[in-house]
Amino acid sequence: MNTRPTAATFTARPALRVMAATVLLALAAATAQTAQAQPGGEPHGPRHGMRHGGADLAMDSPRMVERMLDAVSASAEQRAQIKQLADTARAEMRAQHESGRQLREQSAALFAQPTVDARAAEALRQQMLARHDQASKRQLQLMLDISRVLTPEQRKLLADRMVQRRAMMEKHRGEKGARPTAATKPQT
Repeated sequence: MNTRPTAATFTARPALRVMAATVLLALAAATAQTAQAQPGGEPHGPRHGMRHGGADLAMDSPRMVERMLDAVSASAEQRAQIKQLADTARAEMRAQHESGRQLREQSAALFAQPTVDARAAEALRQQMLARHDQASKRQLQLMLDISRVLTPEQRKLLADRMVQRRAMMEKHRGEKGARPTAATKPQT
């Protein structure tokens, strides 16, 4: 029996290595994206600074909902409707957050194995992408629901406020994130 490796064996192994490396990188990127999207990894607590756009403005906390409603001078009826929408969305997103935690745990277990199963890694990546898509759809639905409650003038006020806050946060992030370089370090 011939036990010498053939040319096909040598070409198949590098292809498998490349595929495994690609799957590892893709899953690591998906895991990093999931971890970044979850509370606790951010410097000032969950979603500080409304990083996720208008929908999260209403989902983050009841205080944020109140501020948003105050900013647009919402009526009592509008306040009740929007608070209900935000509470419902917040509860649904908590359930999705838990499913994301389970996917991250599965990812860690997968990579702890002596041999990483490429098919399992790809299936997990697909599940993570589906969860992100589901969360994005829910956030968009909340924004659309809120837009139906507010008047066009109120939506314009809210949009202007969001642009101002985003600019303020970018400025703050830039100042906070700037680190001295060799050229700007004070000489001692």
